[in-house]
Order: sequence, then structure tokens, then C-alpha cells
Amino acid sequence: MLAAGTGRHTVKSANASIIAGIVLIGLGALLLLDRLGVMDSAAIVAPLIFAAIGVLFLSLFVRRRENWWAAIPGSVFLGLAAVITATQLTGGAWGAAFLFLFMGAGFAAVFVRERTNWWALIPSGVMLTLAVIVALPRELQGMPTAAVLFLGLAATFGLLSLVPVHSAGHVADHPAERMKWPLIPAAVLTVMGLIFALQATVVFISLDFAFPAIMIAAGITLMVYAYIAHRDGRQKTHRTGPRAG
Repeated sequence: MLAAGTGRHTVKSANASIIAGIVLIGLGALLLLDRLGVMDSAAIVAPLIFAAIGVLFLSLFVRRRENWWAAIPGSVFLGLAAVITATQLTGGAWGAAFLFLFMGAGFAAVFVRERTNWWALIPSGVMLTLAVIVALPRELQGMPTAAVLFLGLAATFGLLSLVPVHSAGHVADHPAERMKWPLIPAAVLTVMGLIFALQATVVFISLDFAFPAIMIAAGITLMVYAYIAHRDGRQKTHRTGPRAG
């Protein structure tokens, strides 16, 4: 079984090396044709360079489980290549959104590869939210943008509270547990997002009353969290209480 696992790892490494080699050969050929005056590849050289660097980092990510970090720079370089390409094709519309989209996917890949890296879900959600904001039309700038920002961040922390996570170094010792603390920022950000959303539709009360409402909602959220934590603590105490000798 060890030999089979080693064989699969070798094949995976070889495939990643082949892909990286093909990309580098193609990039070098384009640069050579540009230098010889055969074709004008200036418009595609920059995105290809970024894409090649991104593929190299992704090949590191694929080779070893410990190389989870390579997904972050790999996604950044691939995002830059996508931004340049999209800008050339669309004249700048939605171009920057691709950078945030690729970066969000990169941080998500960090969590998928190593489940103890639950923290990667936070920048992933932030980047995906920024991608949506950048893609919004100009008519929706202002209050709608703020609503999307706060609701996107709220969804990020809400998702984080639903994901079972392991403590670093205790994957085999302890079962995965869901974290409760993300519910607090999720609730506060949801309230703020709804306030801005209702402000955008001119249905809600003025901002003079918005921040007191946020403080009240945050206080209620803290009380609910304290109650849930206290209840769970009592249940654990009863389950692990003293046994009869």
C-alpha cells in the first residue's frame, strides 16, 4: 500500500512538471517569435508570464499536501493574468473582479487542502465579496455597495460557524467541532447590512437611529451567545460528571 501511494504521488508530480514545462515552452516560443518580428505578442506576453508563474505555484500546491501555501500566490498571479486579459477584451469592465475572484478561490483551496486552516475561509469570503462589489454597476454605488459588503462578510462568518474544524495538531485526537464565536460578527454584520439595504430602498429610519439599533442588536447577540455557551457547558459537565466508585 505504501508503494501504491508513492507511485500515485510520483505520477502526480510528473503530471504537474509536464504541465509547467509545456507552459514554459509555449511562453518561450512566443517571446522568441516576438523578438524575431514574426508576430506581435506584446499584448499576450504579460498575461502569459503571470499565468506561467501561477501554474508553477499551483504545481507546487498539487505535489505535496504541505504546500497548501502555494495556492495563495498561484491564485494571485492567475488573477493578474485574468485581469489583463479581461481588460483587453472588455475595455476594463469587470476586469478587477477577476483578481478578487481568483484570490478567493485560492484561499478556499487552502482550506480544502488542509482543514485546520479554517482561517482561510475569512479572506476567501472577503475576496469573493469584493469581487461582487467591483462587478456592481455604477448605478448601485453607495448604500447598495455597503449593503453587499456587510452582508457578504456576514455570510462569511455564518459559513465559518457551520464548518466543522479540527484544532491544529489534534486532527486524530479530537473530533471536529463547530465554532460558535463567528456567530457574533455574523449577527452584527447582518444587522448593519440590512440597515444599509433598507436605507438604499428608502424604507428604513434615518441613520441617527441606526447605530443605537446596532448596539441593541449586538447586545442581544452577546446575551444569546452567552446563554448557548453556558447551556453547552452544563451539558458537557453532566456528560463527564463524576462516576460512582
